[in-house]
Amino acid sequence: MITEKHPEVKYGKTGIVLINLGTPDTTSWFDIRKYLREFLSDRRVIEVNPIIWQIILNLIILNIRPSKTAKAYKEIWMKDKNMSPLRHYTIMQSKKLKDRLAKENLLVDYAMRYGNPSINSVLTKLQRLGCEKLIVLPLYPQYAAATTATVCDEVYRTLMKMRWQPSLQIIPHYESEPLYISALVKTIKDKIKNLNWKPDLILTSYHGIPKKYFDKGDPYQCYCQKTTRLISESYNEIPIKVTFQSRFGPDEWLQPYTDKTLEKLPSEGVKNLLVMCPGFSSDCVETLEEILIQGKESFINSGGKNFDLIPCLNDREDHIDMIEKLVKNYI
Repeated sequence: MITEKHPEVKYGKTGIVLINLGTPDTTSWFDIRKYLREFLSDRRVIEVNPIIWQIILNLIILNIRPSKTAKAYKEIWMKDKNMSPLRHYTIMQSKKLKDRLAKENLLVDYAMRYGNPSINSVLTKLQRLGCEKLIVLPLYPQYAAATTATVCDEVYRTLMKMRWQPSLQIIPHYESEPLYISALVKTIKDKIKNLNWKPDLILTSYHGIPKKYFDKGDPYQCYCQKTTRLISESYNEIPIKVTFQSRFGPDEWLQPYTDKTLEKLPSEGVKNLLVMCPGFSSDCVETLEEILIQGKESFINSGGKNFDLIPCLNDREDHIDMIEKLVKNYI
C-alpha cells in the first residue's frame, strides 16, 4: 500500500477584517497618482462610459489632480508616524479589536479598498493561515454602492480565485446601531465641554454622491438622514443640520452642499459652528483638510466667529465597543 504525505494545510481559524476606503502610501506625486488611478477607475465610483472615462482620467485628471491632492495630504500627514491619519486609526482599530478578541482561533487584520494592504492580499494571507471563516466589516456606517458595495465586489473577486474558499459573512451598514449613535453623541458632549463658546448649530457633513446615483435607487442619503435624526433625538440642546461634501465633476450631487452652506451660514446669523462627519470611521483628508482647514477658512472669511470640528470616532474605546459588538454577532 502506497501512501503519500499530504502537504500541511492550516485550518480551524476565523479571520476578521476591518476594511476602510484607503490611502496613498506617501505624499509623493507618484504614490498619490497611483492611488487616485485605482480609486477613480472603480466603476462603482465613476458611473460613466468606461472608454470615455479612461481617456479623461489618464490624459487630464491624473496629470492635474495629484498635485492638488498631494498638497492636501501634506497638510494632514502624521509625520511622526509616516502615514495618513486614516491608516493610523484603522491600524489602531484592528489592534484594539485584536486585544479584545484574544483567542487562538481568531485572527484580526485590516485592509484598504484602494491602496495597501489590498483586500486581495489580506484575505489570501488569512486563508493560507487557516481561516475557514471570514468576517468582513466595511467601515462605512451608511451603505452606498460606491463604498460598501465596492468592498463586497473586491472581496468576491478575491474568493473567486481561491480553490478552497472560506465561508464569508459581510457585516452590513450600521447607521442606526445604538452603540454607534451613543458614541457620536458622546463626541459632541466631549467637544462642547472643552469649548469656551457655545455653538449656534452643529453640521453633520457626509461624503456626497451624485444625485443620479440616488435617483437610480442608492439608499445612502436616507441612511445619512437617519443617522442625524437619531443623533438629534439623543441630543437636542443644539440644532443639527445635514450637509454633503466632497463633490467632484460637473454633475449635481446630494444637497445641501457643505461648502456652500459654510459660506452662507454667517449671513443667516450662525456665527459659532461645530461640524462632525459621522460617515467617516476615521479622520482623513476629507475631514481634516477639507473641513477643518478649508471649511473653517471659508466660514470665518464669510463672517463666522468660531468654528471647530468634532473628531471622528477613530480608536475611541466606545467605537471599539461598537465594532466588537458588530463582529461578535457573526463569530
